Amino acid sequence: MTLTIIVTFLVLALLRMPLAFALGLASLVGLFIGDMSLSVLPQRMMHSVDSFPLMAIPLFMLAGELMVAGGVLQRLVDFANSLIGRVHGGLAHVAIVAGMVLAAVSGAAVASASALGSAMVPSMRQQYDTGYSSAVIASAANLGAIIPPSNAMIVYALMAGSSVSVGGLFMAGVVPGILLALGFMGLATFISLRRRYPLVGGALGLKHVLIQTWRALPILLMPVVVVGGIVVGAFTPTEGAAIAVVYSLLVGFFVTRQLRLSDLPKAMFNAAVTAAMVGALIAFASTMTFAFTIDLVPILLADWLKSVTADPQVFLLLVMALLILVGMFIESNAAYIMLVPLLAPIALSYGLDPLLFGFLFVMNLVVGMMTPPVGVLLFVMCGISKISLNELMKSAWPFIVFQYAILALCILFPSIVTWLPRMLGY
Repeated sequence: MTLTIIVTFLVLALLRMPLAFALGLASLVGLFIGDMSLSVLPQRMMHSVDSFPLMAIPLFMLAGELMVAGGVLQRLVDFANSLIGRVHGGLAHVAIVAGMVLAAVSGAAVASASALGSAMVPSMRQQYDTGYSSAVIASAANLGAIIPPSNAMIVYALMAGSSVSVGGLFMAGVVPGILLALGFMGLATFISLRRRYPLVGGALGLKHVLIQTWRALPILLMPVVVVGGIVVGAFTPTEGAAIAVVYSLLVGFFVTRQLRLSDLPKAMFNAAVTAAMVGALIAFASTMTFAFTIDLVPILLADWLKSVTADPQVFLLLVMALLILVGMFIESNAAYIMLVPLLAPIALSYGLDPLLFGFLFVMNLVVGMMTPPVGVLLFVMCGISKISLNELMKSAWPFIVFQYAILALCILFPSIVTWLPRMLGY
């Protein structure tokens, strides 16, 4: 049954069928071949999405949509610009800092890419070539799944069960997220100097910085309130997401005063569509993982891996290599849903830190959002910038390599990931 499901899914995916339908049809075929009742399909689907923590995803997405509709992006750009000053690669630095702050608001890489790309590509392409501008924004947007709150981490924690907490994963992403942002800025400076891009930005001034910081302060406080409340245990991630929605409404209506009642239907529709896609993937993939469990795939896979190696580090490297390959061809949410229930228990049996394994798992697939041929962020930026994938990849590869370098650094020095969560009691 398992082999039938895998082959069917791969065939349907190669035929460009939407992943949710490919998962559902593959599971249906597998259950039929395995002579199991087809009523299992809707039962498992309903069970998988009937989850209180899962409600955090559409709420965080709605908060991000409301923030963008409320005009916060321009304030973030002005704030970032005041901090950067007149330097080589200044606009690229502004995009990265704005992406870093937006990541702490939206929690989603695709949403950040759409917002940043629409707002900054027109001005950036006046100073840089379009491929480089798009690569910078895609990299900055990728911080959305690393810096808390992160929808990807919520999905991972949901699929991994009680072995890891959402708050712990959130905190695990803080230090690597900062390292990524600083590294992106260093790369932007190096590339700008090498390509002789002009100096961009105004002179640094304390008064200007203070003014822009004051204007952006309500936005900057949002992740402090939401993520801080989750970390100290004041509320759950789902309740924190609901608070983020209310906070976004207050900022849009009373601070920026750019959010209108007429904007709410569109924001809710966009959040609902994206959340429905994630929900459909989780629902259909749950039947696939159920079939794998019936066929004892997790046990057989664990036994096989232990026959290959008893070294936890070798196992970790094998999983990382697998995820690099998976990230090139499978959408990240589908990969979490299919692979986490299989690999997370095996990682525990090897004695690996579940928090470290979970973060490395997420980060690997997050980088996969920028790797061809199925890098979703690449397609988003190609659509916004109206350029070919080849043109974008010419400028994107240094940023992709750097992200994998940070991933390797986190494997070699686990304290980069675990220091902050452990200090906070996770």
